[in-house]
Amino acid sequence: MSVRQTLFRTWFRLSRPMTLGVRAIVENEAGEVLLVRHTYVDGLFLPGGGVERGEPAEEALGRELVEEAGVEMTQSAQLVGIFSNHRVFRNDHVLLYRVVNWRPVTATSRGEIAEIVWSKPLDLPTDATAGTRRRLAAEYGDEPVGLYW
Repeated sequence: MSVRQTLFRTWFRLSRPMTLGVRAIVENEAGEVLLVRHTYVDGLFLPGGGVERGEPAEEALGRELVEEAGVEMTQSAQLVGIFSNHRVFRNDHVLLYRVVNWRPVTATSRGEIAEIVWSKPLDLPTDATAGTRRRLAAEYGDEPVGLYW
């Protein structure tokens, strides 16, 4: 882990002792799922991020999708599950949604996303994170859903 990653995680833990995140499975017409590569942490992730104080989770999801990936939901997302993310942060949970209806827009984040990748959900690039792999294997394959991200 880089110094930047360590500092970011430490700041995040101190500023938010209890955290809630949202991530989305966004699928295109070819059956590929959207993955993002951040500039501040290694690996490919499902797009998403933190829920801000006073912000509804689905609203946070919509905000993060526009910021990170240039995806705007045109209908409500479907909640897939709630998962413990204690491997990364103690007291962290992630709500996973499936976004079926969406349209492309201009991404608003500057400097946070290094790359956007579309991939077959069961044939992911080698640097897709373990959590991303687990969630997609449960959604598209025969893997058990489990409690952990």
